[in-house]
Amino acid sequence: MPLPWPKPYYTPYLPVPDLLFSKPLLFSTLSSPSHALLVDKAITLLKFHPNHLDSLSSNFTPESASFFLLKSQFDQTLTLKFLNWAQNHPFFDSHCKCLSLHILTRFKLYKTAQTLAQNLALSAGDHTGSSIFQCLRDSYHVCNSTSAVFDLMVKSYSHLNMIDQALNTIDLAKSSGFMPGVLSYNAVLDAIVRSRGSAKLSAEDLYRKMIRSRVSPNVYTYNILIRRFCRVGELEKGLDCFGEMERNGCLPNVVTYNTLIDAYCKLGRIDEAFGLLKSMSRKGMQPNLISYNVIINGLCRQGRMKEANEILEDMVFKGFTPDEVTFNTILNGYCKEGNFHQALVVHAEMVRNGVSPSVVTYTALINSMCKARNLNRAMELFEQMLSRGLCPNERTYTTLIDGFSRQGLMNQAFRVLNEMTASGFSPSVVTYNTFIHGHCVLGKMEAALGVIQEMFEKGLAPDVVSYSTIISGFCRYQELDRAFQMKQEMVEKGVLPDAVTYSSLIQGLCEMRRLSEACDLFQEMSGIGLPPDEFTYTTLINAYCVEGDLNKALHLHDEMIRKGFLPDVVTYSVLINGLNKQARTREAKRLLFKLFYEVSVPNDVTYDSLIENCSNIEFKSVVALIKGFCMKGLMHEADRVFESMVKRNHKPGEAVYNVIIHGHCRGGNLRKAFNLYKEMVHSGFVPHTVTVISLIKALFKEGMDEEMSEAIRETLRSCRLNEAELAKVLVEINHKEGNMEAVLNLLTDMAKDGLLPNSGKTAYAGG
Repeated sequence: MPLPWPKPYYTPYLPVPDLLFSKPLLFSTLSSPSHALLVDKAITLLKFHPNHLDSLSSNFTPESASFFLLKSQFDQTLTLKFLNWAQNHPFFDSHCKCLSLHILTRFKLYKTAQTLAQNLALSAGDHTGSSIFQCLRDSYHVCNSTSAVFDLMVKSYSHLNMIDQALNTIDLAKSSGFMPGVLSYNAVLDAIVRSRGSAKLSAEDLYRKMIRSRVSPNVYTYNILIRRFCRVGELEKGLDCFGEMERNGCLPNVVTYNTLIDAYCKLGRIDEAFGLLKSMSRKGMQPNLISYNVIINGLCRQGRMKEANEILEDMVFKGFTPDEVTFNTILNGYCKEGNFHQALVVHAEMVRNGVSPSVVTYTALINSMCKARNLNRAMELFEQMLSRGLCPNERTYTTLIDGFSRQGLMNQAFRVLNEMTASGFSPSVVTYNTFIHGHCVLGKMEAALGVIQEMFEKGLAPDVVSYSTIISGFCRYQELDRAFQMKQEMVEKGVLPDAVTYSSLIQGLCEMRRLSEACDLFQEMSGIGLPPDEFTYTTLINAYCVEGDLNKALHLHDEMIRKGFLPDVVTYSVLINGLNKQARTREAKRLLFKLFYEVSVPNDVTYDSLIENCSNIEFKSVVALIKGFCMKGLMHEADRVFESMVKRNHKPGEAVYNVIIHGHCRGGNLRKAFNLYKEMVHSGFVPHTVTVISLIKALFKEGMDEEMSEAIRETLRSCRLNEAELAKVLVEINHKEGNMEAVLNLLTDMAKDGLLPNSGKTAYAGG
């Protein structure tokens, strides 16, 4: 007599089963003499001669396989052996798979069960999940199963992104008297979040449904929700969820904190990320390696390399070993700021620590060398990567192609392209854009247009960068009619011009003294809701200065600031030159001081607050101001700004020191330059090679031998690469013999080869 079903909470609705799921047979009807005899033979062979089991395969049917599973369901070893043999045979149908899921779940073999459940979900042709559910329900008692089998099925659907089937299984389980647990809801929540908005039900709606069903969320539930909010930039909702979690007595884990720390970092709110990291320790939660990597990544994204290194040191002090992610993050940070010396130092440190550099590592280094125009070194790194058995990816090849193209070395760029395609990679739009840029650099505009045509032939649509690069090229060579034709073509192709497109056209018009048309284009740009950038403003300011209309130039300068753009050294140089040409020197000086000293500007925004806001990006406006003074030889004014920074507790960064030291070298105040150099080194910064060589040359010319020797010693001390050892020895020998011309030549060559430091906190302070 069949066992009774569990009493449902309400009458379940089940659609007509799929044909693949014929009505299941009871154990008593399966145990016919023929089935019993076949199964007994199979059991004997499995136990003693498993290799001979194939001799019975033609005799097995879905019914006899089901009988085997039911008879052996309490013998784990025998069941697993049979499943391993039977699951690839045609007789092993959906009913057999459902029986197997019950048995595997009861044995708590969840990984094996999930693999089988996913196979069932994909092969059953059940688009709602109803037929599979009914089969599982009908065989529930005969297998002495538990409701965990339904959680497993929901999890399997979710893993396959079959969200509708997963949700329907939850509803059917509830209507049949089973209570899906938090595991089911978490699995579907995770699938919905991974679907990035394509699911019919939102994560928040499912969470509310879960609460209404009186299923208590756990730490994984909250982590999924917090991840969802943080991914779409809704950090405040994530923090609300974090607060609810704590109020409900659910303790956050390290994943919770890492998710929120990462969200803070991505929004540039590093200080709040630090605060959360510190609060972990106060609450007895220890950060892990991921916690530190996330913070380091956030700092590197903002160019705060000194602080990133401090976190790295703290991390190592607390017993964590930097991994590939840590090293790649730091290395990439140095590469982004152009400090290829420190990037190479990190690479060497990485190898010394037994961490194998990856393709990501080498691609970042190659990119850094290409930006430094050191293509020989870039190719050396490429060859080194190959010798380590690493395969370049599309980005590696594109980086090299871009490096060659930017220097007009198109033959070498094409050789890399051929190697790229031979390795199985198809050039992307980005790859083709590098070729367009290379042809434009050489003035080969027809060749650039040919690349556009080739892209169409290969089924690739040129993007705004493709068109803007060609437009910029036509403007550079004063072919404005063709530039405007290209603008028209891109619009017809559905590609909208961006600020770069308009800025290139405006610059082209200004260079041809067609200022009125440039202003019309400027207005058109604003009319379509495309805000001009610093380059656009500076181009127009320069044009007005050339025309002698300083009032309009100054008006644009004020508008630029009003709209939140900080004029850089180029903008100020343009205005200073314009004012000086009209003998308005006093006004030029006043303009330079304006950015740092003016009390207020329109819209109640103070310049002081602008400088405060720039503190996280190395006081960009202040660096520009000091550089402007140094360029004009106004070193007294540059010193006043520098001293004002110190008084306001703004610690000068590498950029400020490099600019002002170089300025004093040019101005002849070598005592001041050398004192600033010592102060910079004492602060843990490594001066840029240009700064060092400029200082050493100036000290040599003035006969300041003691100071010059100290600068050379410090430079060589900070040079830690093995491949620089020979050059270091040669420098020391020539220095001792007083052959300063050879010393300076060697230092210059070392700088070109990337063997001298650029900038950044030295990793070896103190020797």
